[in-house]
Amino acid sequence: MIPSQRVSSLLSEFKRFAFKGNVVDLAIGVIIGGAFGKIVDSLVKHIIMPTVSVLLPGEQGYLAWKLTFNGKDIPYGLFLGEVVNFLIVAFALFLFTVKFLGWLSRSKQEEAAAPPPPTRDQELLTEIRDLLKKNAP
Repeated sequence: MIPSQRVSSLLSEFKRFAFKGNVVDLAIGVIIGGAFGKIVDSLVKHIIMPTVSVLLPGEQGYLAWKLTFNGKDIPYGLFLGEVVNFLIVAFALFLFTVKFLGWLSRSKQEEAAAPPPPTRDQELLTEIRDLLKKNAP
């Protein structure tokens, strides 16, 4: 095979791969997921954790919550914020995949379980069978 044909073939294969519906859908999902992550991060950092720090006793906000061990600070408040962030994202994904997609898969299973309507040949054979049963002695 000529090198220019190999390159052309490789480019056409890549084009088919890159512009398949699944790859584009995945890219859109990743972009929307990143935007959703930023929204949840902002919710945790600017609303939930400051509210928690107001409710708990202490003068400092959760960002300043630290343990000091051998002169080193361990900022556990930041860690708690990230844990809350993770839990919210995990819960949202759970709701979407189990409740929303689970609902879709159940309806598809119900459709698949329903038998297809009989063909015209099957209807005629059913009529003949019923007539034979009716006229049998």
